[in-house]
Parts: sequence; structure tokens; C-alpha cells
Amino acid sequence: MSVSCTKTFFTRFYTDELKFEGSSYGSVFSSDILPSLGARINQSTKLRKYIVSPFDPRYRAWEMLLVILVVYSAWICPFEFAFLSYKEDALFIADHIVNGFFAVDIVLTFFVAYVDSRTYLLIDYHRKIAVRYLSTWFIFDVCSTAPLQSLSLLFTDHNGALGFKALNMLRLWRLRRVSSLFARLEKDIRFDYFWTRCTKLISVTLFAVHCAGCFYYLIADKYPNPRKTWIGAEYPNFKQQSVWKRYIASIYWSIVTLTTTGYGDLHAENTIEMVFDIVYMLFNLGLTSYLIGNMTNLVVHWTSRTRSFRDNVRACTEFAARNQLPPKIQDQMLSHICLKFKTEGMKQQETLSDLPRAIRSNIAQYLFLSTVQKVQLFNGVSHNFLFQLVSEMEAEYFPPREDVVLQNEAPMNIYILVSGAADMVAHNGLQKVVLKVQPEDTFGEIGVLCDRPEPFTVRTTELSQILRLNRNSLSSIIQVNKADGQIVMSNLFSKLKALESQGFVEPEYFDGSRFGDTGYNPMIVNQQPVFSKVDINKDVDEVKILVDGDAPVQQSSDDLHPSMKQGNENIHERVDKEREDSIDEVDSSRYSSENDNVATMNHGSEKTEKASECYKSRVIIHDHLPGGLTEQQFGKLVVLPDSIDDLLRIAGKKFRHGFTKIINSDNAEVDDIDVIRDGEHLFFI
Repeated sequence: MSVSCTKTFFTRFYTDELKFEGSSYGSVFSSDILPSLGARINQSTKLRKYIVSPFDPRYRAWEMLLVILVVYSAWICPFEFAFLSYKEDALFIADHIVNGFFAVDIVLTFFVAYVDSRTYLLIDYHRKIAVRYLSTWFIFDVCSTAPLQSLSLLFTDHNGALGFKALNMLRLWRLRRVSSLFARLEKDIRFDYFWTRCTKLISVTLFAVHCAGCFYYLIADKYPNPRKTWIGAEYPNFKQQSVWKRYIASIYWSIVTLTTTGYGDLHAENTIEMVFDIVYMLFNLGLTSYLIGNMTNLVVHWTSRTRSFRDNVRACTEFAARNQLPPKIQDQMLSHICLKFKTEGMKQQETLSDLPRAIRSNIAQYLFLSTVQKVQLFNGVSHNFLFQLVSEMEAEYFPPREDVVLQNEAPMNIYILVSGAADMVAHNGLQKVVLKVQPEDTFGEIGVLCDRPEPFTVRTTELSQILRLNRNSLSSIIQVNKADGQIVMSNLFSKLKALESQGFVEPEYFDGSRFGDTGYNPMIVNQQPVFSKVDINKDVDEVKILVDGDAPVQQSSDDLHPSMKQGNENIHERVDKEREDSIDEVDSSRYSSENDNVATMNHGSEKTEKASECYKSRVIIHDHLPGGLTEQQFGKLVVLPDSIDDLLRIAGKKFRHGFTKIINSDNAEVDDIDVIRDGEHLFFI
């Protein structure tokens, strides 16, 4: 590995702090600074003079150096305590160098800011930092750093007293730094969690074995009768052997005791050793439980998905056999479970569901907007309309030979094929593939937009990624973007005409019975149709008028006057005749513009813009007061003119009477043309 690569690795390893002047995902895995509610988060943090940030990469590098020294201290302290009566010069110097590093850290800690556990604010006041440190870990740090064994030489002989050697064991207090390191590494995605936990468990086990072996040898070394000890019974002159042979024998005894495979050649010989064995084995019970519990949890978590997958496959197979399902359906069920197992490993849905809506929208726009822009159904719509659609779409995977849409099922979603391939299959006694679905094609839109059962079954032929758009979401978006909705309906009509010309859709599909009771566009608001009921009677021109936005908006039956509910259907049956009569009364240029819109039906967004510009409100007029409707008296649907006088003149011509006042359904007199709403019922007297 080159020097530059090594430097890059350690830079990434040390830089685990919260960066305020840039993005750093590593910060979310350490002790983050959380602002209080309502507080503003500054993009940069300026600490007081001579104050060090605990998230500074240089300070993190210093901490890593101390952790390495802690590992040395954890091994040498028990070893010196048990096996060395005095320190050699090299070991003496090394210990004091290590103590010097920790002494520097004690001084440095007085200048390191800290995160308050109650307010989660970064505290950089010198006095608060000093008070906090002096009242917590300062005494322990000093005791673990002071050269107590060296000071013992002033009061004892060269060997030093056992009490001072025991005080030297206070250096094990430094192990808290290792615990903090593992806690941070477990949250760092750059390191595998499983192996980080395994390393921690192995380290704990080795340290326990090392300490137990050292203490057990210390008991034998200090016992008055060396031959009545666990090691003296096997090696009478063990004190004359090298220190490493004695250390290996101690570790051997510690391991066989920990693993409960002893006792054999080495065992307790006196009461003190027996008591220590009892305490050590009780400790082993807890340590073994801790190790087994953690390892079991890691392994179970590692294999839980596979176990769940096997259980699902077994349950699916048993269900199919118990209900005697055909092999085709069994294959679809198993393929779906296998694909679900693979996609769950990617954790796409779990990741997206935990994100805010704005981030999910940005992700969807980045991934799918370019695909949706190429879809023929949405050709010519605005960018805002596409953005809203993409934000509501969900991506799904379908295995080969799986039915995405079934013929004659209730329309629920519109699907866009992103990748893969599928077949449109018609069931008319025999299954027949009528069309191949390619990437960027849509299906399901005929049933959703026409409010009719699905005309085809759509079955995948290979692994496919499909975008799903819910019907209710599409309805809400179209209601907000009505002009774009007209373009969508125009594109759908063009697709239906193309399918009809190829023989895939019967001509009868364009009549009123095929479009459903709500007309051509069934997008619903409060469960009421957008377009009024019109008997299209196989007249494609009328469908064009509906698509162009030239049809009046239907009023809810609750909004109509009670006297009008009975004659509602007859009014719509006469819509063609009333349109001819009313258009005679309005400006000829407006009528010409409407005809131009019908003539330019298939010209995409250009056609829709013209239709929107010339659209006029329509009203239903009556020659009686509210409540006076009979079976022979129906309202007349007319285009709303530009003035009250023109409206009175039109009503006079229609009913062959002279009128002077206009009353609405609320029995209020109307004297301004601008207050009349589209689709309102007006009564003339």
C-alpha cells in the first residue's frame, strides 16, 4: 500500500467529527451536537481561544495514540504485578514514557470543550471545563498516571513493596478509553458491525485470561510452601525457570479453567488457590453467558432473513398443495417470494420510508423523472405536473411470468415499465397476446381514466422494474392541474384510437357504456365525477369535445335544487340541441375558436392551451321560480354571455317570454354577470 493511500485511510479514520463547514456523514455516528428546539444551527462554530474541539481530527488522532498505549498498559500492568520483582531499565523507561503521554493528556483535557449531556450544547468556557473535569475523572487520571512504583523506592528496598505494586494496577483505569473506542466503532459504517463486535468480545476474553493467569501465578509465588501450589506440584523449581515459561503455564491454566476443560495436570493445591478458583469460575459463568449471548444474537441477526425466507417458501408450498393450486400459480407465488427476498436485502423501501417526504421526492425525481418524461401518456404536460406525479410513484420489482394487472379487475393503479418486458393478454375464451409492453410504456391507465374494468391482463416476461401510481393520487394531482389533465386525456384518446386502428380495441369502447356512467374522465372530487353525464352514442366528435374541456362540469346531486334532480338525465340527453341554440346567441368569433379546438384535437399541449383560452362558463336557465319544475318543464343549458342583458335576451328567446329579473337557486336576485358561477341554475321572472 502506498504512503498516500495509507495517509488517506488514517485521515478518514480520524475524521469522525461533526463538521460545520461542510457535509460529513461520519458525524452522525459519534457524539453529535444537537441544537435545542427553536435554535438556529450555524454553518460554522468558533470556539474560544486555546479551546480544542473534541471533534477535531487532530484530537481524534491523539486519542487513537492513547488507545494504543492503553493496550500496552493493559498487558504490562498485571504482568509486572505478578512476574517482575523489579523493573529492568528498558521497561522502566518505557513505562515512564507512556505515563508522560497520559500526563500531557491530563493537561490537555482542561482545554477540550465538551458536549453538555442536558442541553447538548458545546461548552467552551475554561471555568466550566475545569470544574467538570476536577469533579469527575481528574483524581482517577492522576492516580493512574503517577509513578507510584518508582516512588516506592524511596520507602522500601529495590524490589518495592507489594502494596505499591498493587497501586500501580490503577493504570487499568485507562481501559475506559478502549470502551469508548469500541462504542464509536460500532456506529461507524466504515467498519463491519459483526467483526467489530467479535473483536470486542475476543479482546475481553483475552484480557480476562491474561489477568487471571497473572493473579494465579502471584498466589503461587507468594505462598510460603512452593511445592504446595498448583505450579510447584508439577514443577518444584518453577522459580528458577524463565519468566516466559512460567507465564505460558499460567495462561494455560487460565484457559482450561475458562473453557471448563480442566482440571488435569494443573489444579489447586491449597486453600487460597481453591478460593481463587471458585471466584474465577463464578466470574466465568457470567463471562461465558455474556459471550454466548452476544455471539448468538449476532448469528441469529445474520441469518434471520434466510430463516424467514425458508419459512415463507415452506408455508407457500404447503398452502399450494393443501388448496391444490395449479403449477402456474405456484410458480408465481414462489417467484414473488424469491424476488421479495432479494429486494429486501437492498433495503430500498425501509430506507425511503424513514426519510422525509422532500428527500424522497428528490430521490424519485433523480431516479425516475427522465423515464416519466418519455411516457406517451404524459407527453406535453408541465414540469410541475410531472414532478408531482413522480413524487407519488413507488418502484416495485416483478419476477417473470407474474400477473401485474388482471383483465376485468377494478382499476386501482397506473403502471410505468422502467425496465424489463411484459405482455398484454386478452382472455376471450383463449389467451391471446395483443401487445408487447416495452420500457417507458404504460398500462392500467385505460381502466383508471375511463373508470372501467381493466381491458387486458398484463403479465411480465422477464424481471421487470415498474413504477406504480395510485388512482387517488393521480386524481388529486389532476384536480390541481386541470390543463395538464386535459392533455393526459388527449394522449389517452390518441392511444385508444391507435389501439382501435390496430384492432386491439373495439369501436364500441368509445361509446358511453364503455366509458362508464361518469363520462370519459372519471377523476373524482368528493366522490363526484368531473365531467357531466353525456350519452356519447358512439360519436367520437363528442368524445373530442369532452377531452378538449368543452363539456360542462357536473354538479353534485346535493348541490342541485330538489326540483331539478328528477329532470337531470333528460337535461343531459338534450345537451347537443341546447349547445346549438345557445351558441347562436354569443359572439361568432368565440364559436369559431371552439370549433378550431375540436379540429386540433390530436395536437397535444398546443390544442389544450387553445381550449383553455376559449373556455366559457355554462349555466342552466329555467322559466319558473325554484320549486316549480314539472315533467314537461326542463332547464336549458346555455353558454354564459358577457352581460345580464344578453342573458335576459337569450332566456326570452328560449322560453318566448319577456323577463326582467334573474333569481338563483338560493332565491337571491342576480344583477351582475361576474357573480354567476359555472354550472349554476338560474330562474327568470
